[in-house]
Parts: sequence; C-alpha cells; structure tokens
Amino acid sequence: MSVPKESGTCLNLGVEREEARSLVDYDVEVRHLTKVFDNSVQAVKDVSFKIEKGHFMTLLGPSGSGKSTILRMIGGLERPTKGTVYIGGRDVTSLPPYERDSSMVFQSLALFPHLSVSGNIAFGLKMRRKSKDFIERKVSEALGLVELPTEKYGDRRITQLSGGERQRVALARALVTEPRVLLLDEPFGALDLKLRKAMQVETKKLQKRLGITFIFVTHDQEEALTMSDDIAVIDKGNIEQIGDARLIYEHPATKFVAGFIGETNLMQGVVERVDEMAHISHGGIESLAPREGLSLQQPVFLSVRPEKIRMGREAEECENRYQGTIVDEVYTGSSGRLTVQLPQGPKITVAVQIKDIGEYAKVGSQVAIGWKPQSVSIVR
Repeated sequence: MSVPKESGTCLNLGVEREEARSLVDYDVEVRHLTKVFDNSVQAVKDVSFKIEKGHFMTLLGPSGSGKSTILRMIGGLERPTKGTVYIGGRDVTSLPPYERDSSMVFQSLALFPHLSVSGNIAFGLKMRRKSKDFIERKVSEALGLVELPTEKYGDRRITQLSGGERQRVALARALVTEPRVLLLDEPFGALDLKLRKAMQVETKKLQKRLGITFIFVTHDQEEALTMSDDIAVIDKGNIEQIGDARLIYEHPATKFVAGFIGETNLMQGVVERVDEMAHISHGGIESLAPREGLSLQQPVFLSVRPEKIRMGREAEECENRYQGTIVDEVYTGSSGRLTVQLPQGPKITVAVQIKDIGEYAKVGSQVAIGWKPQSVSIVR
C-alpha cells in the first residue's frame, strides 16, 4: 500500500514529475537479479520483487546475506551478472548511478570533510551544472527538511557536527537532487541506541511527508519492523519472504524467517490427524494448529511466539495446555523470560510482564502453560 503524500513539501517535485509517476504502477522493479563475484561466490540468486510508489521497503537479513549487493545493483554501483532493474518503469540496468533517478545514503555517510555542510549538499547539483541561485535555494530547502537551518548549520564543517547531525546532512544531500528512489545502506549502524531510535522515527516521518520511495538495508529486526511498509527477508542471496511487518512477524513463511525475526519457540513435528484442526505431534506432545494446506504425515515446524503463551490460570483457556517446570528466569527490564521444561516435550520460552512474575513460582516450581491454535504458525 502506498504512502499518501502530504501538502507543504519543501522540495517541489513538479507537476510533470507527478504525471510521469502516474504512468507506472511501481517505482522499482527487479527481475531475476543475480550477482556472481569473480571468486565464483553467488551473492544474489535470481531475486525478483516490485516496490509500489511511495513505499518504504526494507531489505532485512544477516551479514553476508546479499541485501547490500541488491541495493548496490539497484543504485548502479554493482553490475548484475543477470537480471534487469527498472526505476519508474524504465530499464536502467546498464545506466550509471547518476542517470538512474535515485540517490544513496551510505553506511559510512561518505561526506566530504573539506567542504562545509552547504558544500556537501550542493555537490550533486553542481555536478549537474545548476545555477548558483537554484543551488542556494535547494540547499536551504533540503536543510529545512532535516531541521538543520541554513543560517545555523550551512557554514559548519562536517567535523563540527554530532553523529545525528551528520546523518541529517547525508539525508539532505541525497534528497536535494529530488530522486524518485532513495537508497539507504544501514545508515544508522554507527549511532548509539537512543539516537538510532530517534533517527528511525524522523526518517520515517520524512519519507511519509515527501512520498518518495525509500529502500532501506538493515540487519536490525526491530528497526525493520518499526520503519517499513514492506520487508523483504533475505538469506544466502535468496528472498525468504516479503510482506508487511505484521505478516512477517505473525506468519513467518520459513524456518529462517521465524527464527530471525524476533524470538520464537520453533518445534519440529509431524501431522498425525486433520479434522477441524491439525493435530501435530512434536517432542512427545501433541498440539492443535490451523489445518490449511496440511496433509497427514507431513513434516512441519511449529512457531509460537513467547508473548502468545499463557501461564497459570490464563493457560486454562487454551486448547493446547501442558504442565512443566520452570528451569530458568531472565530479567530484561520491563518484561522477563521464563523457560519451562515440559516433561515429555521441548523447553518453551514464555514472555512475562515484570508485574506478573510474582504470580508465578520461581525456578524449580511447576506451572501450567498453554497457547491457542491460532497462535501457531506452520513454517517450511
């Protein structure tokens, strides 16, 4: 679903640009994108996806998964071994970066230390041979977008800025050329936790206000869930699943997605019976789960998030109920994690609010746990 534009955008994209955008359904499309490096390592394997206009898409995966290579191929910094890249409905696969109607914010930011803030932002416009008055106006508008007023920050050197201010300058420099697509390669990786969270919120608000398509690369699951309209989960050069944050978290399609996004209880089992529900045997116990698409004797993995599991009296309301022993307790601040060993089954991790921990016995005590069938995701 596209993010609606709001009025009052500082950068005037122009009526002609908006009419051109309406001619295509997607701002970005990649088809069968493959990248094999000289050492025969296949970093990206036949990847295809589309990004709607004005969407915030995140490429999420562990280090070495191929997410940055995909981003660099979209931006023209890497040539695909095979496949095609379209931006605004135009085949840009063989075009250099400056002809792609895209801009990029690098993890290192790549700001010029010998230039002022205004000089950094103006660089791309100067390369395009824009007039001095035009450059000054656009630099001022871009700095206004990221809340760094020209009169206060324009003449400062990059070395005089904080980490967060440098991030804003990098964003302004990328936006000043009015790209159709903004590419961001783990731009918040060097920031401390509090500042990173603040930049996540500000960047998402900026994207909504401008209505520009953002493609964001990160290995941080919480960052992806917080910022994205859609997430592509990538592992070993393959896309495991694409969907919005709720779909990816609540209904992971594969074992990798279930284990990589957040925390889950992942249990291997076999479908023993299918009637109104699927009856799945796993680790010496049986659980009920949704039956859609399942057949007898099919091997499956069950994924149950810790926050979906109920304890004590609440467990009595669950169709899947078990007695177990608390074998571990972890304090995490506002909540806690209890590990419960089932006598004939696996260890189960349960999320518990700190205010509720006192209701349950400590390590070594017996406790009832349970979960509802609809809380179970069946993954490949």
